[in-house]
Amino acid sequence: MFENKVVMITGASKGLGRALAMKFAEEGAKVAICARNLGPLKEVEKELRMLGAEVVALEADVSNAKDVDRFVSVTEEAWGSVDVLFNNASVFGPGPRLLVDYPEEAFLEVLRINTLNPFLVTKRVLPGMISRGRGSIVNLTSEAGRTGFAEWGAYGISKFAVEGLTGTWADELGDTGVRVNMVDPGEMDTEMHDRAVPDCDYSLANPQDHLDVFLYLASDASKGESGKRFEAQEFQWKRGGGHE
Repeated sequence: MFENKVVMITGASKGLGRALAMKFAEEGAKVAICARNLGPLKEVEKELRMLGAEVVALEADVSNAKDVDRFVSVTEEAWGSVDVLFNNASVFGPGPRLLVDYPEEAFLEVLRINTLNPFLVTKRVLPGMISRGRGSIVNLTSEAGRTGFAEWGAYGISKFAVEGLTGTWADELGDTGVRVNMVDPGEMDTEMHDRAVPDCDYSLANPQDHLDVFLYLASDASKGESGKRFEAQEFQWKRGGGHE
């Protein structure tokens, strides 16, 4: 189903981004990954190549337009196109911390990174997708992107912005064949969740256990679905059939 499809994943050195890279490599996709920390990224690249995958792996800060252009350009030069984009990269910032105690510089930095990166990467891959009349873009959101949670600070506020960004892109691209959706992965056992909920005393999902929605949105089965919000841990998909 995904043979020869080019799947681009930002923030792929750990957590959900790494799980997505592994899954799509297993499914036969060509995988383009980036992260700001080169060491862990290279480890993921090594694992992907051991699975037999074709890989582009670059150190990049996707809130920086020059890094974004380099990452997408190298991928397009290698394989000609990007079929699927997962805008996964984000930062939590300082926390947990009440807004009244939140440093202005940190507030601006979290908003900058978490809103600029899905904007910049989407903007860069769109010309190729529009020219081919197809493509799937998936932005990662959070329950904190529609419900205000105390002490989640600028992270939650940035996800409100990502949800608005997703809806705006979807409306503007309605007649192009390019679809833009968002996924709330739910609470997962990741470094970011450890930072957000340092005293967590309940069980958490493993990122690799809830990937059906990402496979669905990357597949042709989701053509026509755009501007929608999906919850990864509630989603089940039977290939060749419907989803719940």
